Amino acid sequence: MRAYRLLTEDDTAAFCHKVTLALSKGWELYGAPSYAFDASRGVMRCAQAVVKDVATDYHPDMKLGDL
Repeated sequence: MRAYRLLTEDDTAAFCHKVTLALSKGWELYGAPSYAFDASRGVMRCAQAVVKDVATDYHPDMKLGDL
């Protein structure tokens, strides 16, 4: 199965660490990152999709971050 996650965070080092952690666990970047301004909070937000092939069947209760 191919798992998909969309990582999001404020535009800080925390976002880079979140993506780096996913890459260190075998996730691969999927597409380009996205950035948008969150007007309600006055901050830039980042998003990056990642994918990973895993040898398990999909179940809606699975915790994708633990794969």
